Amino acid sequence: MKAIQPIALLAEHDDFIVINKPAGLDFHQSENQSSLIDLVRAQTGIASLLTVHRLDKMTSGVLLLARSAEAARFFSELFAGHQIQKYYLALSDKKPAKKQGWIRGGMEKGRNGSWRLTRDGGQLAVTQFFSFGLGNGLRLFLLKPLSGRTHQLRVAMKSLGSPILGDVRYGGSESDRGYLHAYCIQFELQGNTHRYFAPIETGLAFADCQQQLAQLREPWTLPWPGEKS
Repeated sequence: MKAIQPIALLAEHDDFIVINKPAGLDFHQSENQSSLIDLVRAQTGIASLLTVHRLDKMTSGVLLLARSAEAARFFSELFAGHQIQKYYLALSDKKPAKKQGWIRGGMEKGRNGSWRLTRDGGQLAVTQFFSFGLGNGLRLFLLKPLSGRTHQLRVAMKSLGSPILGDVRYGGSESDRGYLHAYCIQFELQGNTHRYFAPIETGLAFADCQQQLAQLREPWTLPWPGEKS
């Protein structure tokens, strides 16, 4: 199996750890790589780690791992109840149909493992977003999923007419990586608010976003678009 670069540990707690998942690292075991959870277990020496949510292979950023079965049940219930806030960053080189708002529809499985957004049927997927022009032909998107469907953000971006840069499965232009990053996660535990950010470690195009990212350090305070009736 190929050598894997060390995975950054962002936070450690009695009930969980938070890591910064590298882009291009598969969540599942393959011929060339152990599963992500096994890699982190080996790196940290914490054999009891359990997964409670996932990130696609191309997606980098914040990932929460439980340290016990009891903690895993607790966090799984928070995710199922939409009580964990997640914020993602994405880049596209195509102009969106609208610059901010909601993306709402049913997720249905299409061909070759891809998904599509439909007006009727499927599992409901809801995403709020803002976008910002970078002045270089690229647009930065701040995405807040209110559900947790497979490929939800990738399909949402395609539905806007702005597929993610590097996400060729959903019509994105080829690039050095898929430009989707799990930027921040927030939740309540034992009366305390926990917030964790993952720095962006790879992606040449992300280098042009630093000025805009400086204005997005507290995404939970932004005036998120309301849903139209």
